[in-house]
Amino acid sequence: MFDRLQALKERFTELEELLARPEIATDHERVQTLAKERATLEDTVALFDDYNEVTQQLEETRTILHESREDDIKALAQEEMESLQRQKEQLEEQIRLALLPKDRNDDKDVIVEIRAGTGGEEAALFAGDLYRMYARYAQLKGWTVDVIDSNPTGIGGFKELIFGVKGRGAFSRLKHESGGHRVQRVPTTEAGGRIHTSAATVAVLPEAEEVEVDIGPGDLRIDIFHAGGHGGQNVQKVATAVRIIHIPTGIVAICQDERSQLKNKQRAMAVLRARLLDREISRQHEEMAADRRSQVGTGDRSEKVRTYNFPQNRVTDHRIGVTSHNLERILLGELDDFIDGLTTQEQARLLQEA
Repeated sequence: MFDRLQALKERFTELEELLARPEIATDHERVQTLAKERATLEDTVALFDDYNEVTQQLEETRTILHESREDDIKALAQEEMESLQRQKEQLEEQIRLALLPKDRNDDKDVIVEIRAGTGGEEAALFAGDLYRMYARYAQLKGWTVDVIDSNPTGIGGFKELIFGVKGRGAFSRLKHESGGHRVQRVPTTEAGGRIHTSAATVAVLPEAEEVEVDIGPGDLRIDIFHAGGHGGQNVQKVATAVRIIHIPTGIVAICQDERSQLKNKQRAMAVLRARLLDREISRQHEEMAADRRSQVGTGDRSEKVRTYNFPQNRVTDHRIGVTSHNLERILLGELDDFIDGLTTQEQARLLQEA
């Protein structure tokens, strides 16, 4: 382990030296590549430096303990040694976690797709609640959110909503949100006060770079059409909406939220690349589903990763058995307790496999 850490530290030092060279500083693409690699090593190298410092302090304190003849100094040294030993053990655990195999997509931006499942209009309203929850979570993290495509209903819900999240580590924090989300509450349209159960599905896809997905010149069919609206002046008179069809797979991506045809095309391509990358990841890993539908199930009430129960003010993540009795704060984007628990579960699995 320590040989590997030393090699990482040497590479980190080399990257810093390369980034300081004038001839490299003018090459924007090279700087971006090197800086990205440096960022992936920074935290691990910092842990290694802390470990080395604590180890050195531990040796110095042990020497004082053995050589001192004064009881007070020996007692202080013994207390210091115990504290340093705890720090050392904690750092060793953090280093082991830092050296676990990393998902190569963890630092990527993401595209999130939310679709209303079982439950009609109430499911569509819940899809809107989920979008706002993730948008607020992104805001707390300092990330940016851009709606790519949406299919709103008449009373504020969404049959489907696709949006991008840009920020360091976005995929690593949001990837566990994929799956079926279930809500239990009394709909505003329910006169009898009965609790209804509805569902929505979430898919979190890493945003793919152009070099990661092989798209041939004849693989795409691009259609331009008029963006939809609520009627009247809201319907655009200029055709700006874009539909891109990947002919070999039949995958379709649509964007019509921007007034610019070029921007809609760029965003639709981003969605298409993300879906193609997700498809390739699924093919490479047998434990993942053969297609993206398995990530979210069918939207049926019985397929769920998390339940939001309004009458009981409760949110439960069924994968880790964690329950929060503060539903309002969860919907305001305070998701870290769930996400940390899911990350810890994944780390435990990787440690066991290692």
